[in-house]
This record gives sequence, C-alpha cells and structure tokens, in this order.
Amino acid sequence: MAAGDFSPRVDEARSQVYKHAGRGTAVGIEGDEEQNFELKVSRLPDLRDDMTGGPFAPPEAQAASLSNPQNSTSCDRATVTLRVAEARVEDVGHAVARLAPADLLRIGAKPGDVLKITGGTVGVGRAEISDDAHEGMVQIDGTCRSNCSAGLQEQVTVAPVETQAAVAVRFTPMWVGAAPATIAPDRMLEDLVGIPVVTGCTVRVPTFAKAVNFHVVRTIPSGPVVIGKRTDIRVVEGEQTPSRAPAVSYEDIGGLEREVARVREIVELPLKYSHIFERLGILAPKGVLLYGAPGTGKTLLARAVAAESRVHFIHLNGPEIMRKFYGESEAKLREVFEEAARHAPAILFIDEIDAVAPKRAEVTGEVEKRVVAQLLSLMDGFVARGHVIVIGATNIPETLDPALRRPGRFDREIEIGVPNTQGRLQILRIHTRAMPLAPDVDLQEIAELSHGFVGADLEALCQEGRFFI
Repeated sequence: MAAGDFSPRVDEARSQVYKHAGRGTAVGIEGDEEQNFELKVSRLPDLRDDMTGGPFAPPEAQAASLSNPQNSTSCDRATVTLRVAEARVEDVGHAVARLAPADLLRIGAKPGDVLKITGGTVGVGRAEISDDAHEGMVQIDGTCRSNCSAGLQEQVTVAPVETQAAVAVRFTPMWVGAAPATIAPDRMLEDLVGIPVVTGCTVRVPTFAKAVNFHVVRTIPSGPVVIGKRTDIRVVEGEQTPSRAPAVSYEDIGGLEREVARVREIVELPLKYSHIFERLGILAPKGVLLYGAPGTGKTLLARAVAAESRVHFIHLNGPEIMRKFYGESEAKLREVFEEAARHAPAILFIDEIDAVAPKRAEVTGEVEKRVVAQLLSLMDGFVARGHVIVIGATNIPETLDPALRRPGRFDREIEIGVPNTQGRLQILRIHTRAMPLAPDVDLQEIAELSHGFVGADLEALCQEGRFFI
C-alpha cells in the first residue's frame, strides 16, 4: 500500500477526535478534603494546532508558525526594569499592576494583559494604565509586593506572560486562630474573578469586615492562571504556611503621607541598607517616638512599617511588662529585648510607653523607677542590641521621663495629628472600598462635614453606616 493511502484514514480519525473534543474535555478532581487532587486531561489534537503550529500540527504548519510573529510567546517579548511605587486605593486586593503608557509599549503589553513581576520571587498582576508622572514605575499593592518580595522604591523586572483560564484553585487560610467569618466560596469568587494567580502566591479577599489573606496551594492547570466565573475555588485545611503578605500595608493608611515617609526614613533605611551608614561613618537611628491623639493611627503605622520592611515584629503593651514580684518586671523587659536581638533585624513596638517610663521624679513606687532605669540601659547601654529599632507610641508624651527622649534613645519624635479634609477622604475610601455604596453617597461631602474626626472615628462611622442599609 502506498504512503498516500493512509491519508483518508488519518483524516477520518482526526474528524472523530475533533467531534470528541467538541463535546468537552473531562476534568477529574480527586481528594479535595486531603488536598490531593490531580488534573486528568487527555491532550487531544485541536484545530488551533493547525493554525498556530501546536504539537499535533503537520510539519508544514509548525514551520509556518515559527515564522509568524503573531504566534511568538512571552519569552520573545521585552522585559523592562521598573521601580516599585504605592498602589492606588481602588486597586488594593485586585492584583493590578499600573504602568505608564510608554512602559506598556516598551514591553508590548496592553491593559488587561497579565504581567510577570520578578523581584526576590515571582508574582503576577494584571496590567493597567497609570499616568505619565509614574513613568519608570510600577504601582502594585502590598500583597503583590510581598508575592514578588520587593519593597517600595526597589527595582523589579516586568514582562508579559501567557496565562490560561483557571479550572480549579485551592486556597488555605493564612490567619492564626479562629476564622474571622464564615467562608462562602461563592462570595469569594465574586471578589476574585479576573485576578491572576500562581501556585505559592497570596491573594487578599475583601469579603469580610477586615480583608484577609489566603495562600494559593494548587492551581489547575499549573502555571499562571486567571480566575473566572466558572472556576472551582475551595478553601482547604492544611499546614500553616508562613505569612509573607502583610496584614497591614501602606495602602491601608490614609492621610499620613508625610509621617509615613519620615518613619520609613528612620526605620527602613537602617534595617535594609546598614552598609550606607557604615560607609558614611554615622550611627543609624535607634528609635522613634510616635505621639498624638488617640485613634490617629500610631499602632497601624508601626504595623505597616514592620510588615513592609519584612522584618521580625514584636508588639508589646506597656502595662504587660509590670509584674507584682520583685525584679520580674525588669526581667520581662530584658527578655523582650533579647528576643528582638535574636531575630534581628527586628522592630520592637512598645505601645502606651508612658505606662512603662513615667517621670521618675514624679512617681513614688520603686518598681516604676527600676523599670525606667532598665529601659534606659537597654536602649543605650554597654551591650549593643544590633539591628533592632524601637518604636514607642503614647498619647501623653509630656509624662515620659526626659532621659528617654534625648537623642541616642529616641532619635526622632513624630506627631501623628488629626487628618485634614483630604486625609479624611482617603480614610473614608479605604474603609469603604469593600462596601457596596449607593450612587448618592458623596464621600467628599462626608469628609468636609467630619471636621475633627480621626481615623478610628471615621472607621466607626463607616461601620455604623452598614446598619442603616
């Protein structure tokens, strides 16, 4: 039989295969409860193989595909190095990467494409257009920054990447303790539609009163995928994974741009670039004191700086140090500083520090005097504490011991004041970005009418507004 006699049988077999493929490909997921699920897909010839030169295409089609520039993969596209910038409030939790139009043109991408962002690790984001003022920058939120292990003003490489539609995605919770609310996969899916993910990344779900993070443990198919309306998403119980994504990021702080910049200068530079201070022959700052009215965001700012700096964070409330037995309070204080030194670089945040270090001339108890003396010696003693930054917060700085406020202990004192109208508008946008607002809600008008409100007051206002729906 001649070679050409096989062609009718091949065409007939291919037509049967196409009919089978048209009925859909069966996907089997097994063992969701044990997290052992596998994709069983039989790769069948597709009509696109003939057009794009796939593995089942004839040799002449594959050769034509290699010469067709429209079929080039993301590996052939350009890669650009950009500097990381803070995301917009409306982009938080949506895996959006905003680039200037000129930068999108350089990498051959358009809005809606999925980008691979490479820093210390690899993350993915959906391309959107920013303004020309951010040329040479990529605007990503704290979750995307943690996925690619990059901080603000650090450099990352950005390039387009090919993706597939997600058939199934499995998440595991990243919080410690009880769940913040009942997890409804259908409600989660509404928030995650259109978000690109990859195995090992973190997604932020604003479904609950406080946004929570989930870790992507498996995707079907593997590689970068985009969650769609028909994607099967489930939350499975598994081993606790170390949380890389910050629970609080700079995008969660409104109206404190100047204060955030000053704290970052004092905290991030010594922890990340200590060699710069050594080269200049100067000592790095050792501490910063935050003071202001209650509810202005002092604790929130300290948590955000620690999370964004990716360093060990210890939160200590002032009254927790005091003990009833002789010497236990000082021992507790030494223990906390030793723990911070073991995990250096670290940030030690002492909230309500006025309860620990009042003016020794005005207190009558010996315990308070000994605790103040112990804190002073730990902050500026003979034993170096290494790369440990101490952040103190208080509402009444005038009651602190004067020796604690001198340079060398707390090098900077930053006032966290009451926000102005623009700051209140930013705070309102942060607290309402997960709320279904009515068309007649004017946040600008609310910000103008809420003179004297601090961040905690505005958060309570938004929470109370939910009960009137």
